[in-house]
Amino acid sequence: MVKRSPLAAPLLLSLTLAAAPALAQTNVKEDSVVLQPDKVTDDAPEVESADEANLPNWSKGNAETLLRVIEGIGAEGLFAKDYNPEGLAAAIVSDDQARLDRTATDAFLLLATHLRDGRTPNAARKQWFMVDSDADHMPLIALLNQSLVAGTVAETLAAFDPVHPDFAALKAALATAKTPADANVIRVNMERWRWMPRDLGKRYIVSNVPEYLTRVVHSGKIIATHKAVVGKASTPTPQLNPMATGVIVNPTWTLPRSIINEGIGATIANNPASARAQGYTWTGSGKTLSVVQKAGPNNALGVMKLEMLNPHAIYLHDTPSKGAFNAAARAFSHGCIRTERALHFSGLMAVMFAGKSPEEFGEAIASGATTRFGFDDPFPVYVAYWTAIPGDKGGVKKLADIYGRDAPVVASFAKPGRPAASMIAPTVVPTIASAAGKASGGQ
Repeated sequence: MVKRSPLAAPLLLSLTLAAAPALAQTNVKEDSVVLQPDKVTDDAPEVESADEANLPNWSKGNAETLLRVIEGIGAEGLFAKDYNPEGLAAAIVSDDQARLDRTATDAFLLLATHLRDGRTPNAARKQWFMVDSDADHMPLIALLNQSLVAGTVAETLAAFDPVHPDFAALKAALATAKTPADANVIRVNMERWRWMPRDLGKRYIVSNVPEYLTRVVHSGKIIATHKAVVGKASTPTPQLNPMATGVIVNPTWTLPRSIINEGIGATIANNPASARAQGYTWTGSGKTLSVVQKAGPNNALGVMKLEMLNPHAIYLHDTPSKGAFNAAARAFSHGCIRTERALHFSGLMAVMFAGKSPEEFGEAIASGATTRFGFDDPFPVYVAYWTAIPGDKGGVKKLADIYGRDAPVVASFAKPGRPAASMIAPTVVPTIASAAGKASGGQ
């Protein structure tokens, strides 16, 4: 696991002293939106291909190295049969150079695609909206040509592994898995690491939904850990990696249509005085009704909202309903991620990443005014979904698959995986035009 920084505790203490007292606690629903991904297929125009008339030239030595890698690829959670080991072995002993070049190139490109981008077809990646830019700086054809010249086929393929130590821990645990079911859980989560950028960066926030935890990582070290409340099964939190651009304290809340329809719309129509007492303001009526909740102790976003613009209207934010953090299983929200100890979290964001002093942060909180602290250097937020993580004392810890997202990946193991990247377009990020529950300016 990533080491924790000793800087975090004193800094957070100073932030607490500088900040205003916590806001009153009431039960208010928070903002969220739940999107179902558009249907994404894996058959797309060719974008990166080895010219049939000018295939890379494979020596028998390089091809034999590739064959050995394929034969041991089970250690990576993949399946040797996918990469035609029998055909490659036959091509190696044949006297047909064209056959060897084609067979070895096909096997390399398919294996490299699965190592870099994951084997799982898009259809089995439920509500996965993360953008993986690895293809931009790890082009397969160029790497193939370089490895053949240098004789580094095995090293090139090994270099596709995610660099995070949690991936290495899962890989080690796979070698000692006691049952096929245990092995499949580990394979699923190794796959999810491959669906993400190979290197998460030196500064980022990561929320692991099945773990109900959010961590802040700076310079490769965890500097803060916060309990999280995530989407319930009927309104699951999707996986995405937007950039965090700032933190807003004392935010207002623009309600999405789904939550207006759940009750506050009826309250506004039947008891407007009650709605105003809860801090709601509105314009229009019926289908044109637009509702905003003013900043204050009853605001559903609480004392802060992390600014992480994304088309799914998913945010990390505070909540006046603090009791939910006491539960062991914390899947209660409409999709957004409620964040425990929000004063600490937002103070850390303002001081470390927006260059503010603890006093400036405390004054902004105490003022009650909506204030934005923009980050000097935006960084990613990974809303992830790992159901197997490294254990505290070695091995792996299995978490509840609260949205049932492991099963489609396991089922895909018995079917052909993604085609080679030489035959498909880069990963398509689903649009939201046809997705259900789109927010109307929600926060």
